[in-house]
Amino acid sequence: MLSISHGYLFSSEAPETPFLIENWFTLGTDLGCNLSLDATSGASERHARIENKGTHFVVRDLKSATGTFVNGIRIEEQVLRDRDIIQVGDQSLTFSQDSQLNAPTIGLTSRNEKWKAQLSNLGNVARTEFPILLLGPSGTGKEILAEALHKNSNRKTNTFVSVNCSALSENLIESELFGHVKGSFTGAMNDRKGAFESARGGTLFLDEIGDLSYALQAKLLRALENNEIRPVGADHNIKTNVRVIAATHQNLNEKIQLGQFRLDLYYRLNVITVSPPALSERMEDFDELFYTFARQYRTRFSFGAIERMKRHSWPGNIRELKNTVARASALFPKQEIREGHIPMILDQISAQMHGVPSAAMQEVRGSSSVIKDLERQIIIKRLLANNGNQRKTASDLGIPKSTLHDRLKTYQIDPRAFAKSTLDMSRLEAKG
Repeated sequence: MLSISHGYLFSSEAPETPFLIENWFTLGTDLGCNLSLDATSGASERHARIENKGTHFVVRDLKSATGTFVNGIRIEEQVLRDRDIIQVGDQSLTFSQDSQLNAPTIGLTSRNEKWKAQLSNLGNVARTEFPILLLGPSGTGKEILAEALHKNSNRKTNTFVSVNCSALSENLIESELFGHVKGSFTGAMNDRKGAFESARGGTLFLDEIGDLSYALQAKLLRALENNEIRPVGADHNIKTNVRVIAATHQNLNEKIQLGQFRLDLYYRLNVITVSPPALSERMEDFDELFYTFARQYRTRFSFGAIERMKRHSWPGNIRELKNTVARASALFPKQEIREGHIPMILDQISAQMHGVPSAAMQEVRGSSSVIKDLERQIIIKRLLANNGNQRKTASDLGIPKSTLHDRLKTYQIDPRAFAKSTLDMSRLEAKG
């Protein structure tokens, strides 16, 4: 756990000049206190004391006559959290580890100093109307970041709409973005709003923008520059009102050089750029992320297993970590995950590419038939629950839809069969 060197107390009367707390800090009417209060404040001479315990701060009442309160509750001793309000006599003081209490934030933080510094600036960015471009490897949490920016923007009371530009065919993506009118193409039985209209007044998140076709990039550029769109098959334009956040794991500069991404669209999107780091570059956050996922999937890991996982390079970043914990809960339900289990729950392609020892790979290969059978059964159960919907099933399993498609081919599973209410489970399993 990281040590804490200092904290701050903010007075409502002068919030721009906080009181610095290093090792300890006393409050009271005595002139020898670090914060000497007015004699008419109702505070005792030595009323309360705040101490730095190294990893956290505590406030302790010094047997005062009127008591010390934290967030309205009288305390004798209390661990302080960020933005707790301490009441001493008639004085209210706010505790924080941040020297700029009123600086807007987006509710995300990190123990990695570089990423923490980037996040601290995003509160102001969220409140602008500028487009934001999120760059970096897959699995680093770009959609979570986009949602946090929306929730802390001036558009937060309106809709956040996410579109994965790589998950839709060339024929569908234009309709998905701009909508269509009835009869504009085969299967267009009714008018349909696109993402730009669905996100009206809110935020439109365009994930994997680098996969958008060159022709559609031109239409997107016009939509952004003119604040208007034309639904497929329509004969008139519609004014738009969205804030666009785009993301990609691809190298856009390289795609521009190859003539695969429009330079003018890049400049239109690249007003503000944020690059979430790979998990391997912010391992200070590993424990918090890991335990969050372990609680979510209700699984336990031994100390040795956790240390073994920390030695993995995590090329799939936070998404790979989440999928690994999910896989552990599925393969070993209600068991403590031990070090010997780790080769079986790590992504095998990732492990082969990033140096899992050969003995561990032999362990994986020896258990491959069991793992495949378990994986097949898990896929079948989720398809049943989702009536054959592959997108929902892939989301439940924490894998890309393309990966699910490959698994269905490998295990010869026909997802269309799961849409039938008269499904014969034993007959389906016998096909494998």
